[in-house]
Amino acid sequence: MSTPIHGTSARQPAAVLPAARHRRAGSRTGSTSARSAEHALLEMQARAGNRAATAVVQRAQNTGKGKAAENGGAPAGAKKNYRDRIAGLLDRFKKNLEPIDTFIKGFQTPTNAAFTQQAAAAANEGLKHSAAASGTSAASGNLLTEATGAVVSGMDAYKNMKDARKHETGAGHHTANKKAKTKGTDAVVGAAGSGSYSAAIAKEVTKLQKASHAAVASEASGIASAAVGGIKGMRSAFRVGGAARKYRQVKELGDPHLVHAGSLARLNESREQANWAAAEAYVALDAYWKQAGEGGLEFVSEAVDAAWEAMGEARDAAESLQRAEKDVEKLSTAQGYAKKKQLTKIGKEAVSGGGESAKAAAGIVTAVAAGTAGLASNPVGWGLAGAGAGLVLGVTMYKALRAATKRYEEVRHPERWGPEGGTPEEAASRKESLQHALKFWKKVSKGERQAMAREIYALAAGPGISGSGSTTAEMRESARALLIALKCGPAKHKLEPEAWAGTLDDPAKTAGWIQEIAEQLASG
Repeated sequence: MSTPIHGTSARQPAAVLPAARHRRAGSRTGSTSARSAEHALLEMQARAGNRAATAVVQRAQNTGKGKAAENGGAPAGAKKNYRDRIAGLLDRFKKNLEPIDTFIKGFQTPTNAAFTQQAAAAANEGLKHSAAASGTSAASGNLLTEATGAVVSGMDAYKNMKDARKHETGAGHHTANKKAKTKGTDAVVGAAGSGSYSAAIAKEVTKLQKASHAAVASEASGIASAAVGGIKGMRSAFRVGGAARKYRQVKELGDPHLVHAGSLARLNESREQANWAAAEAYVALDAYWKQAGEGGLEFVSEAVDAAWEAMGEARDAAESLQRAEKDVEKLSTAQGYAKKKQLTKIGKEAVSGGGESAKAAAGIVTAVAAGTAGLASNPVGWGLAGAGAGLVLGVTMYKALRAATKRYEEVRHPERWGPEGGTPEEAASRKESLQHALKFWKKVSKGERQAMAREIYALAAGPGISGSGSTTAEMRESARALLIALKCGPAKHKLEPEAWAGTLDDPAKTAGWIQEIAEQLASG
């Protein structure tokens, strides 16, 4: 019988059976021709049968693995969301383009404007041709980034619209609905920006070809650039207004140390009374112990119980005061962080809006001076283009540096902003942290904002949430007032106040609430 091969069925191939019968028959008859030609042929057939069976089994296993890999490890009937995959790839592609786009906007475009102005002043056709070629490549890079961003924003807006309809109410609805509006606006602005860069390409190409309609193309490009710059400037102005309103609403809540001074004083008074009661109980116990005879042991036992109970009440009162003071400090820190985020947003949007407005003014100059020097035919246009690009570049570099720093900290110091009471993750090495910081396409998921969102939720959550049962009613109301100031209130969630409060006491909605708070801390 042939040697069994791993992975085959326990049932032997039919070719094996005749060989086995032949060997058994030979042994019974005492035949010495065990290695006859017929026997050798049967053994070869047996081995071939085993190999064939093994090959079939392995082929079936490989086919199954291949199908599982095609399905992403999911069951064959699992639904594959190709839209999310495409959106993820496009988003990654766009983020890889952004550093190049930043260089173009911050350096190449203003430099082109300077050379164009110099060529116009010196009537240097060679320099004018070179500047037009560089301008064509710059506008092409901008167009690729802007168009990709518009597509990604449109897909994100569609996805979030579906999520908003699915949730209907609550934190999930509000987060998705807000993202859908923001991403929809980004898609529209991105489409307009793509049109502007297309006009800029046409302008530079006509200059390269020395076409007769170069003036018309230059004027159209200037008007488009001015329009897009104006739209972006107005959007920044609206964002500044929204952040300012949110800042005022948070500020109007007042300093938690002053707001809760009365409740802290009452808790401190309860602690002092409990301490006095415990002291009196121990004095009474001492008196009973000295005066009681053999028959007074029962009174001593009662005095011991009273002293023990009084001591427990004093300890509970001290713990309640300590928790309340800690919660007040947490709420104060959270409010300060929320105000700081809004002030930072006001500053970034104001600078960015100023840069876009300067670019819009440069576009107007381009349209007025159409056909002579392209983007900036005089020092005024050149200066406006450079100033606008510099402001936008400054904001972009600031955001990039801040994001890189946060990415570094989240893996280098995971205990800094990790969940309180949880086991911190192992810290990465300096080299690994620097490598993670350079991954500009990744978002920060374990930073200060997420930690503050957890703190605010823990203070505002109901007693049914783990870790929130000891929060006082007054502290919980203050934390919920902060949620309303951050635009996370019942009206935004399309819920009545009672139902809204119920979602804060539902453990299944904890993750959604934390995400909602984190989003609102960053937005205006």
